[in-house]
Amino acid sequence: MARASLGSAPPTLNPFSHRRGLHQASGLAVSSAAMNAGTMPDHQTRTHPSLEIIGGSFLPALKTLTRPYNPFPIIGWNRHLETIFAAFFRSVPDVRLRRECLRMKDNGSVALDWVAGDNRRLPPDSPLLILLPGLTGGSDDSYVRHMLIRARSKGWRVVVFNSRGCGDSPVTTPQFYSASFLGDTCEVVAHVSARYPKANLYAVGWSLGANILVRYLGQESHACPLSGAVSLCNPFNLVIADEDFHKGFNNIYDKALASSLCKIFKKHALLFEDMSGDYNIPLAANAKTVREFDDGLTRVSFGFKSVDDYYSNSSSSDSIKDVCMPLLCIQAANDPIAPNRGIPRQDIKDNPNCLLIVTPKGGHLGWVAGAEAPLGAPWTDPVVMDFLEHLEKGSNKALGSSGNLEGVQERAEAVHHLEV
Repeated sequence: MARASLGSAPPTLNPFSHRRGLHQASGLAVSSAAMNAGTMPDHQTRTHPSLEIIGGSFLPALKTLTRPYNPFPIIGWNRHLETIFAAFFRSVPDVRLRRECLRMKDNGSVALDWVAGDNRRLPPDSPLLILLPGLTGGSDDSYVRHMLIRARSKGWRVVVFNSRGCGDSPVTTPQFYSASFLGDTCEVVAHVSARYPKANLYAVGWSLGANILVRYLGQESHACPLSGAVSLCNPFNLVIADEDFHKGFNNIYDKALASSLCKIFKKHALLFEDMSGDYNIPLAANAKTVREFDDGLTRVSFGFKSVDDYYSNSSSSDSIKDVCMPLLCIQAANDPIAPNRGIPRQDIKDNPNCLLIVTPKGGHLGWVAGAEAPLGAPWTDPVVMDFLEHLEKGSNKALGSSGNLEGVQERAEAVHHLEV
């Protein structure tokens, strides 16, 4: 599976005009008291009943939600067929990328892929979107490319964050990345923010990338330099996701992802030759499941006593309550890899910064529906872009009405470049 890793409210303090950790006042939001009481404005009832919606202070901007979710015939009615079709047959837009490799503080390396020429074509204050692919995914994945192309067509600067070993990113230390590790994300966001200090930063994550992104939002909370984020196909509760991963047809995905992890590992096996302690290098190198790989390598690398300890302490469901900026979460009710029962619905409902959309179909990273189905962009892409543009418009409006923002947090230390 190479291509897919697997009416308005009264004026109030608007949590959706977050910019560089600051909140500005505008009349776009629904009061948190109304949300927590479960009373929503009339526009909530105008979303189509085929969609489950929780939260919703920016729903008027998401006009596509008034229409039914119609899966593409045959393909879109079976979650496994849809997941596999999207992974292997969805088109991959052609775009020239310029790679920037970064050395992390621990001497590890990641790769940032920018659209070639955008550094000259776009003004320095163009909104900037960071893309975080799923497990073993990178800038070549079809769902990443479609989102990149759509954002770029709107005048956005886009960069794909390829984690250690992913998307042919170099591996320079005996450590990959994990659901628990947020260090690389912190450094990448700080680096991008320092490079374009006049731009609003946003991020979109898929699958494991979504889990890492939401954990980052929770950890950074008020200090986060992002102005908004989107989580797609987030497994949320990794313990539940692991349970379902070993059921029926899901074993096919498990083996495919384990094979991809082993392939990355074997390319850099020499780095791990002298590892001691609890590492089980043979198990990781020949893992038949993701759990085996995590048991042999991942959980030891990041200091967990067991795989279950690693999963239970790396779940982004625990971070939703701490998110202090606009966050859109889109899930598919029939996702075989990110189970519907793992979605933290109550925490999302209780947090006025969050909006959850659950589609009845979609599989994992599929969503073969909408105007571009079956080979074009996922159904989610227009919704994501409407959300991001709504935030950017609101942020610029708040900035224009209040003058220059003061008190922006200091940038993290510059990240050293790795020449390759």
